[in-house]
Amino acid sequence: MLTFISFWRAAAIVLNDLGSSAFYAGGIAEEAVGKAAPWFILGVMLFSFAVRSVYVESCSMFTRGGVYRIVKEALGGTFAKLSVSALMFDYILTGPISGVSAGQYIVGLLQELANVGVQYHILPGSHPIQLGPNAVNHCSAVFAVAVTLYYWWKNIQGIEESSEKALSVMKITTVMVVLLLGWGIFSVIHKGSPLPPAPIPSNLHFSPDALGFLKHTHFATMLGAFGIIMAFGHSVLAMSGEESLAQVNREIEHPKLPNLKRAAIVIAIYSFIFTGIGSLLAVMLIPDAVRVPVYRDNLIAGMAMYMVGPQMLRIAFRVFVVIVGFLILSGAINTSIIGSTGVLMRVAEDGVLADWFRKPQRKYGTSYRIVNMVAGLQVLTIILSRGNVIALGEAYAFGVIWSFTFNSLAMLVLRYKYKGERGWKVPVNFRIAGVEIPIGLFSVFLVLLSTAFVNLFTKATATVSGTIFAAVFFVLFSLSEKDNKRRHSKVERQMKEHFQLEHQDTVGREALEIRPGCLVVTMRDSENPYALRWAVARTHTDDQDLVVLTARMMGMGGPEYVDPSEQMFSEHEQMLFTKAVSVAESFGKHISLLVVPAGDVFAALVQTANSLEASAVVSGLSSKMTAEEQAFYMGQAWENLPEPKRQFTFYVVMPTGGSAGFHIGPHAPALQADDVQLVHRLWLNLKRYPEMQELHHRDIVTYALTKLAGEYARDKQEIVKELRRSVVDPNAKTPALDKPSVNRGGSTYPMPPSRPPSEQE
Repeated sequence: MLTFISFWRAAAIVLNDLGSSAFYAGGIAEEAVGKAAPWFILGVMLFSFAVRSVYVESCSMFTRGGVYRIVKEALGGTFAKLSVSALMFDYILTGPISGVSAGQYIVGLLQELANVGVQYHILPGSHPIQLGPNAVNHCSAVFAVAVTLYYWWKNIQGIEESSEKALSVMKITTVMVVLLLGWGIFSVIHKGSPLPPAPIPSNLHFSPDALGFLKHTHFATMLGAFGIIMAFGHSVLAMSGEESLAQVNREIEHPKLPNLKRAAIVIAIYSFIFTGIGSLLAVMLIPDAVRVPVYRDNLIAGMAMYMVGPQMLRIAFRVFVVIVGFLILSGAINTSIIGSTGVLMRVAEDGVLADWFRKPQRKYGTSYRIVNMVAGLQVLTIILSRGNVIALGEAYAFGVIWSFTFNSLAMLVLRYKYKGERGWKVPVNFRIAGVEIPIGLFSVFLVLLSTAFVNLFTKATATVSGTIFAAVFFVLFSLSEKDNKRRHSKVERQMKEHFQLEHQDTVGREALEIRPGCLVVTMRDSENPYALRWAVARTHTDDQDLVVLTARMMGMGGPEYVDPSEQMFSEHEQMLFTKAVSVAESFGKHISLLVVPAGDVFAALVQTANSLEASAVVSGLSSKMTAEEQAFYMGQAWENLPEPKRQFTFYVVMPTGGSAGFHIGPHAPALQADDVQLVHRLWLNLKRYPEMQELHHRDIVTYALTKLAGEYARDKQEIVKELRRSVVDPNAKTPALDKPSVNRGGSTYPMPPSRPPSEQE
């Protein structure tokens, strides 16, 4: 059960991942390429605008998108499993590197406070306290494990809590970013700090580890352009988090695509300012002698200590930075669990991962088995890394760049393979002889592909660990997929959601937690949910609840209801509600799901609408009855209801998108223009008599109806014959309506059908 969120919350979830890289990307990049690193991080953040546009285009095509879905549509299942294996390496490492980095900030702060205490004789001792690298790393690892376990439990409980916390974290982070950049720029101007060296080959100084497999060659220094790509590749981890946007897309509220684009713009601007400009200021403010040796793993804390101002004010700001760093970096752990769960859910839905993983948690309804696996792998990674940020960052970039590369390649293929409608396309596009040339998309792919291949040779740790991890996951996916095929005669082309039935003796608003005046939509065909799409498109679910209902037909003469413990959710019902959830996700609107037992579908529908105090009921056009016939039986069922009973509008939606509306229950007739003119002429003529000055139009109608009722009581057959002769053409077409109305002639149920309705209708 999804809680659709605003684009602000969606952006906050992604920024908890993407923004967290500002706390460690600068130090890792400078360790690898030298003092010119901030320029490459700025370049990466600018390039992320283009990469993000690729994800927006893919999300406009598939609500449940992401790398796996896109690559499978374009390149097939094998490439899809490879790409998602690399992506999982990215997600699994996001949590550990963020948690360990947060630990580094906290341990560094405690050490700084202890030294200040020694300096001012608050604490005993005369020498500065300096923990060894291993001690700092181990303390950071313990902290990361604790925070991972906390967010594991929050994700077991559900995503609503997670998105709310993510937004709160980003509000506090924004305050810190404004202070950091404002104070930092003032300090740079006051000190006259120079800009970092230009990003040219002569200013690049690669560490031995940054050369990877090229360590003992001169190849990297021989080719200037190759060195630039190497430096770009070592900075690309600042761009992580894009896949989180694709995963959270399914939960963005209506209107989905405009809100997705708004979230993407917010993410782009925020990350460029925070990560890009922040990394630049760090190099300008922190002296070379201490920047990498001391503050490599907590660079922003180092900025706070070298601002212009009193020491105590700088320490106070550093405390604030560490608090914010703890919040956003720990939030990135949460985002990684959310993203990993979304990716693996999509894989499981497609029959690649064992269906066992998708079973919902009994109390919270979440995919707890996947969450357990992801959190377990992250804790294992933290333990194996022993809290070494550089090692984690080195490996981290492998999954980032390869998942982006697979996604952009797949989108390039889908430009020619997928001819369906897109809500948005990556600019720039040209047409030559009727063929579209996606210049922008192709350029993004070339940059990503070249960076990915260079990283294979220059990131030894990432290449080895990432390849092993991806290979293990690929084998697991392949074996699981074969096992699913063995268990079933064939892997179903359409996945099925898992639902848990909550049994109630009666249907009521309290049980469903809906408001009066809801809209009830019947659903009986998962392949063509045109009635549901019609209803969802016209309903603002913030103001009016929407209930999707299917009737479970009970055998004639059999028990009305069986023991709830023996109730099974049939495959047909599962497919119906799976499609209903998919439609709701595509619109970004909330729905409620309801199954009711029924001996007669019309009676069950009317009774449910009355119990829920519904204002309208929507149904698709029957394959065996006309819209008028459906309305007739709805009216008959309503007449048989016991008092009190509510009136409502019954809509019949055509496959073409048109609709016919019928008022169920007593209502004012829809008079033809000629009828209104006739009443008015009678009123004018009668008003000429002095004793008729108080006459109203309704008095004429009342008199005519009363007289008709009297004549009908005296001679029923004659009145019926006369009415038949006076009825207008019964074959007149009923207009398609989008607002409550009545069919021709003002009659609610115009004529009884020539055949009784099937119980299965």
